[in-house]
Order: sequence, then C-alpha cells, then structure tokens
Amino acid sequence: MPPSGPAAGERPAVALDGHGAEQGADVLIQGAMEAAAEGIRLRVFGESSGLAALDESDGIEVIAASEAIGNDEEPVAAVRSHPEASVVMAAADVAEGGSDALVSAGPTGATMTAALFALRRSQGVRRPALTVQLPVPGDAGGPPPIVLDVGANTEARAGDLVQFAYLGSAFSQAVLGVERPSVALLSIGEEAGKGTAQLVEAHETLSAAPGLHFVGNVEGRDLLARAADVVVTDGFTGNVVLKTLEGTAKAVGDAVGSAARSNPVAAVGGLLLRPALAGLRHEMDPDNTGGGILLGLRGVAVVAHGSSGPAGIANAIRLAARAVEERAVDRTDELLAASDATRSGLRAGSGGL
Repeated sequence: MPPSGPAAGERPAVALDGHGAEQGADVLIQGAMEAAAEGIRLRVFGESSGLAALDESDGIEVIAASEAIGNDEEPVAAVRSHPEASVVMAAADVAEGGSDALVSAGPTGATMTAALFALRRSQGVRRPALTVQLPVPGDAGGPPPIVLDVGANTEARAGDLVQFAYLGSAFSQAVLGVERPSVALLSIGEEAGKGTAQLVEAHETLSAAPGLHFVGNVEGRDLLARAADVVVTDGFTGNVVLKTLEGTAKAVGDAVGSAARSNPVAAVGGLLLRPALAGLRHEMDPDNTGGGILLGLRGVAVVAHGSSGPAGIANAIRLAARAVEERAVDRTDELLAASDATRSGLRAGSGGL
C-alpha cells in the first residue's frame, strides 16, 4: 500500500537509512540535522548509540536497526534474509505509512531491491529506472536535463527504453515544470540505425510514440550541451556515463588547480579565477543533486551517493521531500495514463508487462 502523504501544513516525513554512508555516521547526522532544520521530519533507522547526537525535539526520531547490508552481498538474497536491516526497515516504514519517502546512501542494489519489494511497481511498469539530474556547468536555461537509467537495470530491452522515455518525460513535465520535454536516446551516432539492436528498435518505436516529443539519438558529447531534456539509456551505460562525468569534473578541477600553482605568474591568474573556478566546482559537485530518484514505483525512493558529504545527504532528503510535496508519483502516473502510454507505448517491444 503506497504512503498516504503528510497531513495538511506538515512537511513530509523521510525514512533515512542510518547505515551505508562511506564517510560514516557523522555525515548522516550533519545532513539529517540540516534537512530537519527546514521542517522535514525524519525517521532514522540505525545504531542508536552512533546516532545519539540526533534529537527528537528537532523532528528527528531514531529507530533501532543494528543490521546493515554490505556492498559484497547479493541484493535480492540480502533483502529477503535480513528483514531487520536498516534499509529494509526504512523501506517498510514508507510502505506502512510511517514515513512518506525513503532515502539511503547504502549499497545501490540493496536500496533499489528494498524499495521495489516494499513500495512495488506502478501500474503497467515493468522495470523502475534510477534517474538523476545532470548538472550543466554555466547554464541557466532551466531545470537540468535528466538521465535514466543510471544503475537500476544493467540490461534493457527495447520496450524498457521506451518505458523509460515515458517515465522520464512525465517526471520532467510534472515535477520539473518542463512544458514539452524533449526526449532522446543515448547512442553512438545520430542516425536512426546506429547503436545496438535494442536501441534501433526503441528508436523506431519512439519515432511513432504518442504523447512524446522524441528528438532522436544523442551522443555522449551532447550530454552537457542540453541536447534533450530527457536522455534515455540502459543502466550499465548510464552508470558508466555518470561516474565518468563526475571523475572528469574532479580531474579537470584538480588539473586547473595544479596549473594555477605552477609558477608565480600562473598563481596570480589563479587568484583572479578562484571565484569562478569555485563556482564551477560547486556546480559539478555530485552532492548538489543529492542522488537519484527511482521512477516507476508507487512511492518515493532516493538513492544517495555512497560518498556523500553532509550536503549530499541533506540534498537527498530535500529531493525526497520535494518529490512527495510535488506529488511526483501521482502526477507521473496521471500523465502516463493521460497519454495512454501503458497500452500504446510501454508495451511496444517489451515482450509483455
């Protein structure tokens, strides 16, 4: 049963997995306190002793959950065999109505599995997709484009890609406010016949799909050029792309810093450029997005970066709360139904849902 939402005048309650953040409990505590200061209510599932700094008077409740699922465990087996694990308990809390949304910085596979088992798929959805906003440096042209899937499904059929296109377009319109989102497939060339057999088939289906503004294929070099509002790919490719962009941003920033320190003249230039470079580094920092949201579920689940700092945890909580407040799930489902996507678009080439 999906969560019913917060009462009138209240901000959402977010179930936060108290395990899994690579930088430790202090990061979770700081991020939770930052988000709670804005009125977002939190139910944190984790070790009570390690989370003792969290105060119920700040709108934060700690629920004891000593078990955690590790990166080396197979997600489905781990979720089924560890009902007392923090992420499993947090997901169940959302399904039971104790909280309105789930946030976890723990292992991505375990978070997605726990969310899928507890919240279940939306009507007609075969596979949920992990979706992120892609920061475009120096761009003020509206909401950042979104990319999906970035890790929920390492392989995708043509029908799955068509489904992701509908999910991404509906989310972009309903929650991000893009009036007529442009949708593209990520491929190795702009031509319709380029890419894998799945991409070619998806391209053919999307070219005639009702209710979508499909603009064809885009290449990797187009991702930061706002070539489309919604970029669709399989989870393996999307995850590699996302981490490559994150690594590139860090490498370029470090290289510029090293060059600015290479000699006295460069150091003077570096001082002049420091404000602009700091702004660019901030724009490209993964902590600013807060993580990815799983589209295609009956509730809100956000997968935060495992390496998140306090700002990343706080932003993941904010993203989850905003998705609840904007009725992301309901409005996405409504737009899908209005476009008749389940019958005419999602089923095409999917092998049945």
